[in-house]
Amino acid sequence: HPDWFVQLPYSPFPSYSFNGPNLSQDERVGVYLEDHYYDRTDAAVVFQRRDHWTGDTRYIYHGNDGTSMPWNDTAQLNYLNPEVRESVIQTILHVARMFPIIRFDAAMTLAKRHFHRLWFPEPGSGGDISSRAEYGLTQADFDAAFPEEFWREVVDRVAAEVPDTLLLAEAFWLMEGYFVRTLGMHRVYNSAFMHMLKKEENVKYRSVIKNTVEFDPEILKRYVNFMNNPDEETAVAQFGKDDKYFGVATMLATMPGLPMFGHGQIEGFTEKYGMEYRRAYYDETPNEWLVNRHRREIFPLLHKRYLFAEVDNFRLYDFFSAEGGVNEDVFAYSNRSGDERALVIFHNKWADARGWIRTSAAFAVKDADGNKHLDQADLVHGLGLPNDPAAYVIFRDVASNLEYIRNCQQLHNDGMYIELGAFKYHVFLDFKVVHEDADGRYGHLMGYLAGRGVPSIEEALAEIFLQPVLDPFRQLVNADMLAALAEVAMPVTLEVAEVTVEDEYGEEVTELDVEIIIEADHESPDVLALLDDAQERYETLLQAVADFTEGGCDVEALAEENRGELDILLRLPAFAEQMPALEDAAASIIAHLGDGETAWATTLSWHFVHRLGAVAAADEDEAAELSRSWLDEWLLGRLIGAALREMGTSDVAADEAVAVVKLLTANERWFDGSSAARRTPLAVLSKLLRSREVQQFIRVNRYGGVLY
Repeated sequence: HPDWFVQLPYSPFPSYSFNGPNLSQDERVGVYLEDHYYDRTDAAVVFQRRDHWTGDTRYIYHGNDGTSMPWNDTAQLNYLNPEVRESVIQTILHVARMFPIIRFDAAMTLAKRHFHRLWFPEPGSGGDISSRAEYGLTQADFDAAFPEEFWREVVDRVAAEVPDTLLLAEAFWLMEGYFVRTLGMHRVYNSAFMHMLKKEENVKYRSVIKNTVEFDPEILKRYVNFMNNPDEETAVAQFGKDDKYFGVATMLATMPGLPMFGHGQIEGFTEKYGMEYRRAYYDETPNEWLVNRHRREIFPLLHKRYLFAEVDNFRLYDFFSAEGGVNEDVFAYSNRSGDERALVIFHNKWADARGWIRTSAAFAVKDADGNKHLDQADLVHGLGLPNDPAAYVIFRDVASNLEYIRNCQQLHNDGMYIELGAFKYHVFLDFKVVHEDADGRYGHLMGYLAGRGVPSIEEALAEIFLQPVLDPFRQLVNADMLAALAEVAMPVTLEVAEVTVEDEYGEEVTELDVEIIIEADHESPDVLALLDDAQERYETLLQAVADFTEGGCDVEALAEENRGELDILLRLPAFAEQMPALEDAAASIIAHLGDGETAWATTLSWHFVHRLGAVAAADEDEAAELSRSWLDEWLLGRLIGAALREMGTSDVAADEAVAVVKLLTANERWFDGSSAARRTPLAVLSKLLRSREVQQFIRVNRYGGVLY
């Protein structure tokens, strides 16, 4: 059907020539690209079609969107011809009977306004494709030839004849809303998401969302949001690899609509991927840091698409700055599914933002008769929370994994105060409503935190209850005190030399001769003052524990005993030097303690903890059990870990150090036994290895039927 194409009986430009190879596989018809294609000096708007049997020669236009070069692997159908429209619709129906999803590339070029503009422009408008201006049509003539929107007819025919088909259209040029609202397309590429957020045209994109929810929120569900596609630069080229990228990716994962990730986006690939590629041209490896951050922050959100995909409870909020105006650079929206709630906030600007979220933008609501009116909601109603002064809501931020607490009535009256740095974001999930008890714990905790997040609200409540003990514990076990005491103990070195001696059989063997060199001065005024300070703080802690547990021990005597132990601990190398039998053991211990502050800080932390249980215990065994349990129940282990991290210890090393403190405390009575047999090395080691905590610490595991 050569007459089905937009064409001319002559070449539109005299400079065109068609002397290249015949690209047709049909012996009757010849297809010739314009010669300048081959040396890349021109991009002709037509190709030549020759009928070798009749001699008929036509010049058929390539497909063209008027923005750049013609698509020289295509021929443009003439949709003014009703036969053409019907044939294409039949082809679409044929494909729909075989496949459940169809994507239409560059679908916007077949919208009436753009087909008119490109191929039959209004007289006097000039047109966007070279040589087409002289073939223009008035609006009336064009409407007579092309009366109905082609895509509207496609959607209706597919719905009637193949109803289970999903139609997805690429519709740029800000035609997305028109394709959904007027043409009824099931899904449409939302290019505004990528372009506007990349350029930080936040006012414009907030307007897109506002206008959509005011007209019909259901349209948001039909958008396909993306950060790159094969026609655009890669996501990493447009958004980078840091907070801006992850802020926009968070919106991608949490907005209604269909999130679409481009090839290589998660891996951070820089190659612009072509759909016709058989293989990649670049030799790229995945950016593991980028992939892992996706795993931490984006993938958990994608697992909750049921929470974000619907629009019945979607609310977009204005972010009011302290000055009273709306900060259009902040996107804030909430959604709900059943009892689950989500609040997403993203600041798409290189600046700081402070302000309040309280009232939503207007959104359309339909009554039972289908009549539409606009409504607004405050944050409490948007999240489905009670307006109750005794109700508090606890929620978690996915980005930081911190938990927060707010009073529901305050949220209703004032909104939520938020501070955001450049390109920072929050995704608040796991909302849980609790009610105040007689002790007023939640209100006290909210006042104490003053808006801050904590790893666990439950632990924070316990921390407030335990403040009489935790405050003096922090005064004793903190980064400054541990570092100061470690500095007293650390000036110890080992000199190791190889010596030759005779063994019991008279043969010469090589042994290591270890000499311990003490460099610390434990009698200096500064050191004595430090030890006095530590003893005073320890006694204050013991008294607090005694008051808290109503224990009846002699606090002063226990503090004196601790001072003696601390002195021995810090002088361990000196004592070992006076006891040759212990020299090898002491050398081994000192070699490990010589690793630095972390080793000494761990040892000192154990020292200050392991006798706490004696305040309330009846005997030594019970004292060890209480000390071990308080490391967890009283959050003492968490405070030790925090002190170590403040000293520069890594998270992994700090966690291991706390585990060591727990093991040492739980097993400090290892030498006790009712008989000598129970105190043999084998018996002691066997007992230790039966402990689940010990097994976990030394990583006991079973693989292939073998216990390692």
